[in-house]
Amino acid sequence: MKQPKFDFLSSSPFITTTSLLLSVVALVWIIINGLNYGIDFAGGNEVQIRFQQAPTVEEIRTYLSTQGFSKPSVQTFGDEQNEFLIFVENVSSEKEEGKNQLVMENLIHSLKEDFAAQGAEIRKVDSVGPQIGSELRQKGILAVFYSLIMILIYLAIRFDYKYAPAAVICLFHDAILTMWVFALFHLVVNVQTLAALLAIIGYSLNDTIVTFDRIRENGEYFGKKESFFKLCNRSINDVLSRTLLTSLTTMMAVSVMWFFTDGVIRDFAFTLGVGVIIGTYSSIYVATPLVIFIDRLQRKRKAY
Repeated sequence: MKQPKFDFLSSSPFITTTSLLLSVVALVWIIINGLNYGIDFAGGNEVQIRFQQAPTVEEIRTYLSTQGFSKPSVQTFGDEQNEFLIFVENVSSEKEEGKNQLVMENLIHSLKEDFAAQGAEIRKVDSVGPQIGSELRQKGILAVFYSLIMILIYLAIRFDYKYAPAAVICLFHDAILTMWVFALFHLVVNVQTLAALLAIIGYSLNDTIVTFDRIRENGEYFGKKESFFKLCNRSINDVLSRTLLTSLTTMMAVSVMWFFTDGVIRDFAFTLGVGVIIGTYSSIYVATPLVIFIDRLQRKRKAY
């Protein structure tokens, strides 16, 4: 794209306000309804089982209910739809870990025996205590929070106080909306999701910094000839080709991981894909309009 001249920012007041309000709605939704935490963060037991002749998800869920598990979760796993991930809650407290282990051993024995005709094979068993899961969840939230604080400090030094708050609010917007997708579709949030979320923050920040850097460079050449609003619009157009090419090539790699892998890698790819789309949009319609808004506030303060 040679010298594009799209007027991105003419509609930014409405779009940016809507995006920020949507992120607030998403945050309230997550607080009220919560997230579907995996055993990494919530604690519990995970059993990976494969069948030669697979029963239905509902049959396995009903069987688990008869074994005394109140809220079992069963998901298909693998391309042949003959492999399942079973999530069941802990049946004892942290101090009674031996009791939970005994119950799980009995469950595994029962699954092998009662589904022997279908060729049941236990592939993996994982257990995480409730206290450990809670600690991992708290540390995960703190990791995201500390990363945003460090980014705020870095940008304040690298640019100035006009750019830093806009970038951090933009990253917060990206993270919240990505997690809202998980909440809406009741997808499992685990350690891999957290890793992907941190990768999204880094990706979105990189795209935002490139735009901010071009705004500063153009300010040296056109600062006295153009308003800051037109300067930002020019800068977005200058880096538009780079933004689109980076996003498209990243989505190509993410799409390959989504279609040709499974399990943890596929979950990671889905999170990245959602984050790349939101991050590309927000660098244009959230980060830059916020810089313009802060610039206007600074000019008004200097005028007084």
